[in-house]
Amino acid sequence: MESKVTQMENEVLRRAANKHKSIKQERLIRLTLTWIVVLAVCVIIIYPLIWTVGASFNPGNSLMSSTMIPETISLEHYKDLFNGKTDYVIWYWNSLKISFLTMIFTLVLVSFTAYSFSRFRFYGRKNGLMLFLLLQMIPQFCALIAIFVLSQMLGMVNSHWALILIYVGGMIPMNTYLMKGYLDAIPKDMDESARMDGAGHMRIFVEIIMPLSKPIIAVIALFAFTGPLGDFILSSTILRTPDKFTLPLGLYNMVSQAMGASYTTYAAGAVLISIPVAALFLWLQKFFVSGLTAGGSKG
Repeated sequence: MESKVTQMENEVLRRAANKHKSIKQERLIRLTLTWIVVLAVCVIIIYPLIWTVGASFNPGNSLMSSTMIPETISLEHYKDLFNGKTDYVIWYWNSLKISFLTMIFTLVLVSFTAYSFSRFRFYGRKNGLMLFLLLQMIPQFCALIAIFVLSQMLGMVNSHWALILIYVGGMIPMNTYLMKGYLDAIPKDMDESARMDGAGHMRIFVEIIMPLSKPIIAVIALFAFTGPLGDFILSSTILRTPDKFTLPLGLYNMVSQAMGASYTTYAAGAVLISIPVAALFLWLQKFFVSGLTAGGSKG
């Protein structure tokens, strides 16, 4: 009898060991596949970046090079961007101005809109959310003709304000849905407690909801800033003169000429576009993690 019990115990232990071994093998396989995918994505993303950076330091106007990192490094293309041969400084300032104002207006409007849809119940609320959902499915370039005609009727062709209004209006539906989902996760008990203490809707919005929403505000700010910075279709529809061009439009015209196209100067200008985006991301990064904790201590 004791031998049978011992055999059963050994069988159970053996099965447990085999199961544990198979689980470890499955985890190892999943981990290996995950790292393979991550490395493949990194190569796909980093390779063109390295090639662009290398081309910006490559002497001459050709992108053809035997190595990604040129043997002879030259800064002449970066100097050409700022020595008056191009309007790169004007394009850079125009892009930063449009992106910054778009980010500010988007944050203000989206914050109020998302708060209204999250905290209030009013007539047409469901239809409004459904309309926002439908608007997300229609890309802005589908309405290029209507946008151009409307801008012409308002006398806003070749105007940065026309672009800003278009960008802000296009970002409201998606970002409202994004922020509303985040605000729905904030307990409404905090609103009720503050209301019992005599706080109004605006004070609750400013002193409680917004500090708790720092992570999603940072995400929306990054989206709203980078969107206009890389847009070409809408800016090429509205803007007409070189002094109004944004960076994508100006850089495109730099290489679209049949004669005199400088691809390496274009690469140098493209590299410099990443500086404000990287700076904004590094500044907002702290809010991604610490926003909820900081807001909770203030509330």
